Amino acid sequence: MALSIMHLFTKVKAGSAMVELKTLNLKVGHGIEGDINADSISPRQVLIVRSEDIVDLSIQPGELRENIVVTGIELENFIPGSLLNFESGAAIRLTFHCEPCKRVAHLVESLKSIQVKRGILGVVIKSGKIQVGNNLQVQANKFPALSENPYKRFLNFIIKIPSGKVVTYKQIIKGIGVDNSYLRAMPTYLKKTSAADYPVHRILDSKGYLIIYVNQQKSKLETEGVKVLSEADLLSDLNKNFVDIKDYLWEDHTIYLE
Repeated sequence: MALSIMHLFTKVKAGSAMVELKTLNLKVGHGIEGDINADSISPRQVLIVRSEDIVDLSIQPGELRENIVVTGIELENFIPGSLLNFESGAAIRLTFHCEPCKRVAHLVESLKSIQVKRGILGVVIKSGKIQVGNNLQVQANKFPALSENPYKRFLNFIIKIPSGKVVTYKQIIKGIGVDNSYLRAMPTYLKKTSAADYPVHRILDSKGYLIIYVNQQKSKLETEGVKVLSEADLLSDLNKNFVDIKDYLWEDHTIYLE
């Protein structure tokens, strides 16, 4: 059976309905042109589902908030780490399963029933235009699969931060592909990790401030050549330390391209 594209959708703003189109323009290091989820460091630029799965679930195309509906891919090949190659030369690396969430809860009796059937997220690794009816090929296990566990993705992300550079909470949220609600989990992740040999001192809060429970953060950053500034906190008479993010922010747009 030929592998082909059955439906294409895009989302232009948060909370809006999916818009069905005949073509999508995929851009490497970006995602879908004009789509709200396009982001160079995100592992969830695109959501792909199998037509066979949504038919089994009696769900209409687009209702899972997916971008691409494909048919003909065997289940054993539709896995994180696979590479989808399209006629135009465009290609998508599948990263990890899209977790069922409250946005699709009304479609099924239980979210557990669509575990691993919500589709697989992906990153555009080659640019090109795709359209309904196009054929595609799949290469299983072409890349390492990203962990389904957000904390493990967090660890995998922070070990890539080079000496002399910093990242913010918000950047980590994008880089590990989780919802903004995970901002609340960052302190827990940091406390859990600080005892191990991970470069957590290179992590700042979303405004660039140092984090009080990261051991020796100021001295470690200064040793790596990062200038730490001080700001008087008038309410507590304490000095709050921060980093001018624009001078030291680490941005790697190729993080999931290889």
